[in-house]
This record gives sequence, structure tokens and C-alpha cells, in this order.
Amino acid sequence: MRLFRGRIFSPIADPFTVDPARSYVYYDDGYLAVDGDRITGVGAWRDVPKQSSTLTQLGPDVLITPGFVDTHLHAPQLEMIGSYGGDLLEWLNRYTFPTEAKFSDPKHAEMVARIFFDELLRNGTLCALIFSTIHERATGTFFEEAERRGFRAIIGKTMMDRNAPPALLETPKQSYEESRTLLQKWHKRGLIRYAITPRFAPTSTPELLEAAGQLKREFPDAYVHSHISENRNEVQWVHDLFPEAEYADVYDRYGLLDERSVLAHGVHLTEEELELLAHRGTRIAHCPNSNLFLGSGLFKLHHTLESGVVVGLGTDIGAGTTPSMFTAMSDAYKVQQVQGVSLTPFHLWYLASLGGARALSLDAESGSLEAGKSADFLQLDLKSTPLVALRSERASSVEDLLAGLIFTADDRVVRECWIAGQLVASRT
Repeated sequence: MRLFRGRIFSPIADPFTVDPARSYVYYDDGYLAVDGDRITGVGAWRDVPKQSSTLTQLGPDVLITPGFVDTHLHAPQLEMIGSYGGDLLEWLNRYTFPTEAKFSDPKHAEMVARIFFDELLRNGTLCALIFSTIHERATGTFFEEAERRGFRAIIGKTMMDRNAPPALLETPKQSYEESRTLLQKWHKRGLIRYAITPRFAPTSTPELLEAAGQLKREFPDAYVHSHISENRNEVQWVHDLFPEAEYADVYDRYGLLDERSVLAHGVHLTEEELELLAHRGTRIAHCPNSNLFLGSGLFKLHHTLESGVVVGLGTDIGAGTTPSMFTAMSDAYKVQQVQGVSLTPFHLWYLASLGGARALSLDAESGSLEAGKSADFLQLDLKSTPLVALRSERASSVEDLLAGLIFTADDRVVRECWIAGQLVASRT
């Protein structure tokens, strides 16, 4: 058994439904006990088990916390972060599609995959739901790199057969067969899971959505990953393409909505759509940074949660401008603040960890530091920069400490990353 001694913080409950003061555990001088890939204990150091173990003394300048969970991002768009100008649909055509077309080159895919997982781990993200491109081989490369790193990943090959450049279009039959091959190879292989991934309704014919639905019927425990109601022009486009249905109904009629379905954005959902998503158990990935970058709108977090829809937090790179979940938390705070809603650091940290794991149906396995769960955790250096050190030293409470990190920390604060009891990244 290994023992880690330092400050410890972990969400253990949903602060949107219980008193935030009862939604976490915190120890100024605590221990995390790990045996193999499992957490066996968390508590105050004075209560540490008296048994033989390897001790890592971290001290008060290191905070042990669950790893971050990113519920929506695009691996192939890493290289186009910060491509500015235009709303969603203009941005897709000007930047996204040309960038994704380059992934027909296996060497390019290998290079981006290495940097992509470097960046996630450097920023403390230990679990993510990831879009690839339409390319079967490139998608396989992202799976291979995730497995090599010991990363907890849910990845899917993008399915797309209309309203995109010819080089990025496929037939429904090809999309089904290639997705099925990847799904059979990678789903539930170690820490890896597969997501059936129609890009979004406007790039999907009814035949393609039927193929995606067929995959879901064959593999009901596979994930579904797509987009919904990010931009008003997009919503109108869906109405033009599918005049018989609202956006959420388009996915539902093909059997693509259940508790393992994650739809990014949901900025402009109707009451009827929220009711449907809640009934199906479908999750929303809230991506505040990209919503601001593309001017898509302000997500109504509390209303969505009160409608019964589970929400996680995503960076949505490359419309999102950084893979940092600190920035995601910071922007989530600001998006709600301008709507007259104040989130505490406990709400924000929950969305970035346990809440994200819940959105991905992984909260029984990861997302918090609790006995029996996978040992997925971060060591955060509270002296990583002069500003972080100053802010941490002056923190009057754990709430203030977390707030300081949310608004001043970046990748330099991430000292070590552990997944399933294995050290997967380190700055030491």
C-alpha cells in the first residue's frame, strides 16, 4: 500500500442538490491510501491506518484532488485553437473541415495524438470524451495513444455524410462498418470506451442516423456523443433539414438518446427538449469557453439542472481556446454570473470532477477520492507560481483556496497525475 500525506480535497456529493458545505471532504493534513489501482482510505492524518506502507510526504504545499473530467473536446482540432472570426457554421467551414481533412495522413495523426494527450495530462485532465475525425486509421491512432498513456478515454470516429467537403464525407454503410470495427476492437478494453459519434444532425442524413442507431441497438452500452443547439443558426438549419422534428427529437427517433448519450452545448434548448432529455437520461456537456469564443450564447445551467438533466463541463477544443479545466471552471462561473447566478468553488470543482464523471456514467469508478474507487488523482503544487503561492497562503478557508486556484492556476500547478494507481505524468 502507498500513503500520500498532504492537503486533501474531494467532492463527494452534488452541491446543486445538497448543502454545498456537506458536498465535500477537506483535510489540512490528510492521507490518501492506495493499494494497487484502488483507493483504500482517505482521512485526517491522525487517523491514518497503522500498517506497513510506502509513505510519500507532500506537506501543506501540495493539494491532492480528483483528476479533472472533460466531457467534450475534439482531438483533431488541437492545432487550430484560437482560429478566430465567424459564428459556428462559418467557423466550421473556414477552419475545422480543412484541419480535419489533414488526418488522412497517418503521420499527422500520430503527431497530433502525442501532443493532444501531453496537453491533457499537463493540465490535469485524466478522463475525457473525445471526438476524432471520420478517418478510421486516425481514430485508431488516438485510441492507441490513450492506451499507451494509461488514460481513461471515451473516443469515437466522427460519422458524417453531407454538408461538408467531399474529402470528409462517407457513405452510411462505410461509416457504420468502420465505426463497428473500431467499437468491437476498443470498447471496454482496459480504461477505454467507445462513443458512437454522429457529428451533428446537419451533417447527417436520415440514413446515417439510422446506421448510428443500428450500432446503438447492437451495442447498447456504447456511448453516443454529438452536439445540440449550440447556435441559433444551427438550430434553424436543423429545422429546415428535419421539419418534422425538434433538434432533440431528431436524435431520439433513431434511438440515440439514453443515459450514455452526451450532447455538447444545449444553449438554446426548448422546454420540450429538456423534458425529453431528462426522460431519456441524456447528459449535456457545458462548454462555456467555446460558447463565448464563437458567440453562441449563455448556457442556463440551473434551469437545465432543475429540468432533471445531468450536466458536465467540457473544454471543447478547438473552439475552446485551452484544454485547461481551470479555465473551464472560471468561464462557467462568469457565464452564470452575468445571468445573475453565483456558483461557489464547490459547484465548479464538482462540475470539473465528480459531476463530469457522473455525466459520463463513471461516477461509481472515478471522479472523487473515496474508498473503493479507482486511484485517479492529482497533486497540485500550491507554490507553482508566485501568484498561486501568494493566493494560497492568504486563503482564509478551503472555499477561498479553491477559488484562488480556479482563477489563477494553469498547467504549472499540476505536479503529478495518477490514473488507476499509476503515475502517468509528472513535473517532479
